[in-house]
Amino acid sequence: MSKVKEIISVNNLVKKYDNFTAVNGINFKVGQGEIFGLLGPNGAGKTTTVEILEGLRSPTSGSAEINGIDVAKNTKAVKKIIGVQLQECSFFDKLNLFEIVEMFSVFYTSKPNVGEILEKVGLLEKKKSYYKTLSGGQKQRLSIAVALVNDPKVLFLDEPTTGLDPQARRNMWELIENIRDSGKTIIITTHYMEEAEKLCDRVAIIDSGEIVTINSPNNLIRELVDSGFKVEEKIQDATLEDVFINLTGKSLRES
Repeated sequence: MSKVKEIISVNNLVKKYDNFTAVNGINFKVGQGEIFGLLGPNGAGKTTTVEILEGLRSPTSGSAEINGIDVAKNTKAVKKIIGVQLQECSFFDKLNLFEIVEMFSVFYTSKPNVGEILEKVGLLEKKKSYYKTLSGGQKQRLSIAVALVNDPKVLFLDEPTTGLDPQARRNMWELIENIRDSGKTIIITTHYMEEAEKLCDRVAIIDSGEIVTINSPNNLIRELVDSGFKVEEKIQDATLEDVFINLTGKSLRES
């Protein structure tokens, strides 16, 4: 982290609900241009942590900063520099994709190029289509397009490939990597370990409100193997998903 400009800093963050502690004094930093994964079982505290960073919840104690701005003290300023891809997001049925993205852009002072944003997420050819006609993958990409309207420094992705078929999932991975390569920092939550291993520069594993470990996926796997861990069965060199992609192709099948 010392060689990369720090864009997110979380220090001794605590969130309590009466007698329940959802987040218990966690610390981590994220570098600019990094894809950082928050992994953990349901109820571990990762969603609460993300919601604090997004300015949706106030911490009980501790602090969180994005680009040097205290999230709790200056929520409005933070929301100007972040983008949030919502899960199961629904849009107005009477608007086409171009109009949906254009509508969300009015919340910001900058005037984005709607066509350019739709092209970035692979939906320019669908700009006159209505939301209800989209496939699952297209709906997910539209929600990312909306999250990009203010040209955010940090993009939050919540389970971005849930419910997608293998082609759409691989396509989404490529889109996320392209967004990162454009200079943005990405915070991603996922339950798919293969996804985290493929995309994330580093991951924080959270359990019972505390960070168990932070490292790159490769380093975490190496540490486990070096400790003497062995799987019960030999892992095959390919997965059934690899077979599926090899036989049907990587291209999206969208109407």
